[in-house]
Amino acid sequence: MAQNSGDIKYLTPIAVDTKKKKYCRFKKSGIKYIDYKDANFLMKFVNEQGKILPRRITGTSTKYQKKVAQAVKRARHLALMPYVADLLK
Repeated sequence: MAQNSGDIKYLTPIAVDTKKKKYCRFKKSGIKYIDYKDANFLMKFVNEQGKILPRRITGTSTKYQKKVAQAVKRARHLALMPYVADLLK
């Protein structure tokens, strides 16, 4: 027996999950209007398949999540963003 009884050694330190607090980037930056013509900005709120990411993942507030969804839908309607994609990002 190479180790003493009751002696536990780790190769790497135990990872302790310290989750960062989610915040609404619109409230923090003071953004009032979400422009549907800015497709590059709206791509941050869409996953690889083109689906709108939920609030629990992005951290946006309810008020701004509705505005983001409306802006994405308008951009899709005007063909600035695709409705569906295989690998969007």
